[in-house]
Amino acid sequence: MSDRIRCACRRCMIRGLMGPAVIITVGVLFLLDQMRSGYFSFGNTYPVILIVIGVISLAAAAAPADGHFSESAPPVVPAAPGSAPTVPQSQFPGQGQGQ
Repeated sequence: MSDRIRCACRRCMIRGLMGPAVIITVGVLFLLDQMRSGYFSFGNTYPVILIVIGVISLAAAAAPADGHFSESAPPVVPAAPGSAPTVPQSQFPGQGQGQ
């Protein structure tokens, strides 16, 4: 099992439905192709995949991000009382300096 902490906000939960929804949509489209060739062939119905992706992306963007947990931001450690604030150092030497 992974040590990764998963976010439980609505936005991340809806985004997590993207993969299963696309796989189910592709399966249904191939089933329609096998059952009724002609108008329901995969060549005519593949834009449905793009519609499903768009609907899920729109729903994720509209969902609130209350309680979102982001791993990319390092934890902020407050400075000890009475100490001078420290300026974060750049990861790359010379970055942000005029040349």
